[in-house]
Amino acid sequence: MPKRLLSPRFRVIRICALLTLPLFGAIAAFGTAPESQLLLSRTAIPEPLTIDLGTALVAPASSFVMEERFQRGDTLAGLLARIGVNGEDGRKLLHTHANALRGLRPGTTVEAEVGADGSLVSLGYPSGKDVRTTISRDGEGFKTSESDFTLSPHTVLKSGTIRSSLFAASDAAGVPDAVAIQIAEVFGGDIDFHRDLRKGDRFSVVYEVLYHEGRAVRSGRVLATEFVNAGKTYQAVWYAGTDSKGGYYTPDGKNLRKAFLRSPLEFSRVSSGFGMRMHPIMQKWRAHRGIDYAAPSGTRVRSVGDGLVEFAGRQGGYGNMVILRHNGQYSTAYAHLSRISTGLRHGVRVAQGDTIGLVGQTGWATGAHLHYEFRIAGQARNPLTIAMPASLPIAAHEIPAFQRQAAPLSAQLALIANSNLALLE
Repeated sequence: MPKRLLSPRFRVIRICALLTLPLFGAIAAFGTAPESQLLLSRTAIPEPLTIDLGTALVAPASSFVMEERFQRGDTLAGLLARIGVNGEDGRKLLHTHANALRGLRPGTTVEAEVGADGSLVSLGYPSGKDVRTTISRDGEGFKTSESDFTLSPHTVLKSGTIRSSLFAASDAAGVPDAVAIQIAEVFGGDIDFHRDLRKGDRFSVVYEVLYHEGRAVRSGRVLATEFVNAGKTYQAVWYAGTDSKGGYYTPDGKNLRKAFLRSPLEFSRVSSGFGMRMHPIMQKWRAHRGIDYAAPSGTRVRSVGDGLVEFAGRQGGYGNMVILRHNGQYSTAYAHLSRISTGLRHGVRVAQGDTIGLVGQTGWATGAHLHYEFRIAGQARNPLTIAMPASLPIAAHEIPAFQRQAAPLSAQLALIANSNLALLE
């Protein structure tokens, strides 16, 4: 059989293929070779380095800055010793600036700069609402100065469940007392926090925390809150309004501020209700025309509504007493006060929530408590059962602006509620 002649082009392709076969074999062998055959030896080669000790050594600090918390039961001398202030400067500071240092409260964080020899360079701490006090070295002595904080708000979302009281629940949830008090004030016209709370009630709150230079200084305003009491849900959102006074409203614009608060005390308990009772001193059955709230002596008593002072002074068995006249036929009375607020006299105008005195035991009283009366046209009525008149709702022309502000706050409350449901599931 005759041999086929290959074309020159085909012969070139065949030769190239034969030449590349060893190469592919080498690649395949390389890809499957055991790892032990691929180890490379490494040799350490020491190389001397020259260090200039003159530039490498860090000079000792002339002073250092530290923070220390002023704790309950602390003494000023103990605080200064923990900070590292030497005895001489500590004694000098306590002798010349004791009044300034008395502004320290338990829980306050003190920031101090102290020299390497223990000499005090400066010491600063928050001494009031948005104010910082600084004590700094001035020659051989010290000088005191005050400056305002520049605060930036941060929004915080929290929730809690009532087991015993609102304060206990807020503590467990990490909510400041000032925020808990605001919640009670917001819903004070609908919920009596003295007698209406039930185990299992829940609250959610969106509030501000004010920061200065990255450090939380204090809690701010409650922006939105929800309270579920005995299965009924109450919601409130803050709206500044065009008059800049602001207030709390339901998400649909109804004013939560009642003309009168349910109680003149923020937290207490009813020790004697409205109606017939055995008089504790006369030991006779007599009509009790008010509500008695048991509370420690010195507890703040607040006006339940806007009004004018009709009477402020001593009145027989009532002891120290304040009577306020409100709009229309309403008036309120507050008796057995240990002290009446300075400047409170006939004709003075007060606003809802203003402090008008302190709980006491003056007049016919067997213990510290507040006797509170709510009168309509001069007749005493039970403030725990009557319907309180509400304030005006959002004006029609402000509704669009209110909705723009309220919508994201309501969404945050819903977010907290959904998170709580997810945890329960």
